[in-house]
Amino acid sequence: MSETRHVPVMLQRCLDLLAPALQEPGAVVVDCTLGLGGHSEALLARFPEARLVALDRDTEALRLSAERLAPFGDRADLVHAVYDELPEVLDRLGVPRVQGVLFDLGVSSMQLDEAERGFAYAQDAPLDMRMDQTTGVSAAEVLNTYPPGELVRILRMYGEEKQAKRIVSAVVREREKEPFANSARLVELIRDALPQAAKRTGGNPAKRTFQALRIEVNGELTVLERAIPAAVKALAVGGRIAVLSYHSLEDRLVKQVFAAGAANTAPPGLPVVPEEYQPRLKLLTRGAELPTEEEVAENRRAAPARLRGAQRIREDNR
Repeated sequence: MSETRHVPVMLQRCLDLLAPALQEPGAVVVDCTLGLGGHSEALLARFPEARLVALDRDTEALRLSAERLAPFGDRADLVHAVYDELPEVLDRLGVPRVQGVLFDLGVSSMQLDEAERGFAYAQDAPLDMRMDQTTGVSAAEVLNTYPPGELVRILRMYGEEKQAKRIVSAVVREREKEPFANSARLVELIRDALPQAAKRTGGNPAKRTFQALRIEVNGELTVLERAIPAAVKALAVGGRIAVLSYHSLEDRLVKQVFAAGAANTAPPGLPVVPEEYQPRLKLLTRGAELPTEEEVAENRRAAPARLRGAQRIREDNR
């Protein structure tokens, strides 16, 4: 089931970006977002001497991936963890440094395809949206209990929704009559709340609200803010990191961390830049790379993807 519906995004380009760091026997590569294991399977197949550490917060994804990666035996360690827990995971496994790190951010195919998870606005389902269903608050709880001002902030910040106030007013009015439980009612409310002009652009009018709720429920940006610097820190010199983002908020965050690592931090005016101020990272992509037209035609979920890569070029010695 998982094999047929799961097409890993920009797979070849990710493998090529990481390849120079993963040729040596004993190289460790971390897949921070295991999902259904497409990228992980390809990494293990392409780099037969490498060991994989793969993280996911979704217990169902871990179960399905364990089946898929079983042929690789003990070369793969699958861990139930959120990706900002990478330092603790590596510490527990006794891995001081890694040669490669891959992040494929956003929602996995499985979460979108299984209606009962409530991620997709195209089908009616319980408003859950938790990537790890064993913990945390659901999207329904956010909608039903957050103060109006907080809901407006979330929709504006995480969904870049210009009509946030209008949508939240309608949500507050409706939740007083009956708490929200399912996605169809929310989708209908958003359609009714938006002015005609706003409905004509940018695909499904509920898309931005659903994105905002998902990010809030899973703490995605907060987690990412910690995870990307932690992953860079875990890289050995010569190690490489590749990150696939799916919306501008994620991509901006990755860009900032990479740009800071690739900058020299010397006070202005020094005739020679001492080693400790030299860049720690070298950028491997010019800006963010996009999927090819062929790939988007084959896998529509690749369309918004943005790929950035960087290489660790020196240790932190400050």
